Amino acid sequence: MAGTAGSSRSVTVLRRLTVALAAALLLVSGSAVWLSAQVRDEEAAAADRRAALAAASVHAVNLLSLNYQSADASIQKILATSTGTAFAEYSAGAPKLKETTIANKVVQTGAVKAAGVVSMGEGTAKVLVVADSHINWVGSGTPDQDRYFRWSMDLAKVKGVWLVSKAEQVL
Repeated sequence: MAGTAGSSRSVTVLRRLTVALAAALLLVSGSAVWLSAQVRDEEAAAADRRAALAAASVHAVNLLSLNYQSADASIQKILATSTGTAFAEYSAGAPKLKETTIANKVVQTGAVKAAGVVSMGEGTAKVLVVADSHINWVGSGTPDQDRYFRWSMDLAKVKGVWLVSKAEQVL
């Protein structure tokens, strides 16, 4: 009987060890899945921040890059990167902008100097943008001019694309 008791204890110890190892394996697997999901969420959030930042920067360049020879295309670029209130305001001002750009033979080139995300929400973002423009009035004899702009831009994610819903100049 002594042999049976020893083997019974060995089986019990083996079972307990197997259960403990299975529990540890489940814990490690669950932790790995949870960490993987956290990393994916962080990567998605970082990609969203980069996309919002890029959209605001492109919009700023579009606002500052006008050419009297292609005024319609310049204005369409502005409208393509805007939505909501910004889109309505730019649409309303487009005829006057086109008229002035062509009449004054404006060639204006914009460049973003810095931009940063201030805040992100579910489908919204606020981005600060610093941009400069170089303006030439072709054939007018007026000297070229550089101008400096600072904006606070609100963005909305529309059908997976970040668009500027409000652009407000700040000092």
